[in-house]
Order: sequence, then C-alpha cells, then structure tokens
Amino acid sequence: MEWQQLEYFQTLARVQNFTRAADELALTQSALSRSIAKLEEEMGVPLFERKVRGVVLNRYGEILLPYVNRAMQEITLAKQEIKDLDDPYNGSISLAFIHTLGSSFVPDLIGVFREKFPGIEFALTQDSTRKIMNLLEAGEIELGFCSPNEQMKNKHIEAVAAMEEQLFLIVPKNHRLADRTEVYLREVADEPFVSYKHESGIREVIDNLCQQAGFKPKVTFEGVGDATIAGFVAANFGVALIPFIPGLDMDKLSILTVADPNCKRTIQMVWRSDRYMSPALEQFKRFIEESQKLIK
Repeated sequence: MEWQQLEYFQTLARVQNFTRAADELALTQSALSRSIAKLEEEMGVPLFERKVRGVVLNRYGEILLPYVNRAMQEITLAKQEIKDLDDPYNGSISLAFIHTLGSSFVPDLIGVFREKFPGIEFALTQDSTRKIMNLLEAGEIELGFCSPNEQMKNKHIEAVAAMEEQLFLIVPKNHRLADRTEVYLREVADEPFVSYKHESGIREVIDNLCQQAGFKPKVTFEGVGDATIAGFVAANFGVALIPFIPGLDMDKLSILTVADPNCKRTIQMVWRSDRYMSPALEQFKRFIEESQKLIK
C-alpha cells in the first residue's frame, strides 16, 4: 500500500467522480482507476459503489476512510515537524475565526505579526463557532478564535480569553426605543427577537443574557451572518443583540447600549494540546498572549 494510493483514495472519496478527481490530482483517469483497483485488490474488497454519474464509498470504504485520514495526517505532521526544526521564522499557520473578527481584529493582529515575522504565511478560514471547533477537532486548522462553547470542555482542547466584544441592542428606526441611547435589556422582554442560529456560539451568549434579564427571547427569525440579522431588524422583524458592525445602515436602525446586564461576550483562542505545535505557531501564539488586546 503506497502513499499515493491513499491520497488518490482520499480524493476520490471526497470528490465522488473519477474525472474530477483525476483532474484535481493531475493524472489520467485510467491511472487513477488502476491505482484504486490495486488498492481494492490489496484490501480484498471493493471500496466504492459505482453509480451512473460517479462513485460513493460503500460500507468497506467508509470503514477505511477515517483510518486513511488519520494516517495521512500523522505523516504530514511528521514531515512538517522535521521541516520546522531548523526554521522557526518560516512556515504556515492555519487559523479560523468567527465573522465579526474579520473587519479589524484578525487583520490587524496578523498585520502587526507579519511585520516581525514576514516569512510566516497564514491559511485563513472564516466560519461559525461550531464549524471552527469541528475543524479544530478534525485537525484541519491549528488555531481558532471563537465564542465559548461546550466542545472546549474536551480534555485535549486548550482555550484562553483573547478579547471581549461588546454587544449592542439594535432596533428599527421607527421603534419606540429608537431615540434612546441606553436601555435595560428587560425593556424588550416582550419584543420579537431576531437572533443567530444555534450553530453560532453567540446564540448561547445572547440566550444567557436574556435569562439574566428575566426572560426568554421570542425568536421570530434565525440567521447566521451579522449583516443578515441587522437587515431583518431594519425590516421590522424584531430587535437583536449583535456585536458592533462597521457600515450599519443608520437610516433604518438605531444602536443602543445596554445598561443591564453587562452585554459582552468573550472571544476565546483555542488549540489542541495533543497536537504538534510548530515553531511558527508557537511564535504567533506567544505574540497573541503578549498582545495588549488580550484580557489580562
């Protein structure tokens, strides 16, 4: 069983089409077919179910795939560790962050860091807290910035507070509270709420804040992006708690500070303690921990 066979198997399992997989791997379809056939011969069972428009893993292939993923990940990590031993000022860091950090926090942080370490590159992903944690669990990213969540309780997940983000109440311009600058959250206890889907870590934060204010929000719409939430509030679907978003349409919205409870969420920096941490990642993690943006 060769490395290329495993790589070809992994790619075909993901793409589910011989032609597209061969194009992605830069080899002929016949060469890919021969490699997969040889692997199936070595395993003693077929691994794919052939369909009219492609292939899918059969039950044998589904058993094999996670083992192949882990084996290839371990070899890749070993190669990277060996490569990094003598060069802590070069390398690549895979980093994921939630959407609200994309306007300034992450770009500013990386910009300052790269002034000191220009040889270190970043592979960046922007997604929800749940998806970031899933990527971290799968070993597809090395570091994440996201909201507190249940997955952080796993014994191999390390987390430290990276920053605090203020949450504001936004209401339509014609709302009864629109002319106020500060409100108590309990004042909108009976209002319809526009909120985030549960896959977003901020949803749990907002639900807890409402609970502190003595009510359970009556959610009329659930969205993912901050701009979507703001758009539905502007269209009179309800009120919402959101982080500050540059470029809000203030002709249609009013943004209010919440006096009580203290509406903030803590952004966590997360990584896996059971995985190899390259010198480049060590440099960046240390830089973040020493940054004045972190909560002391």
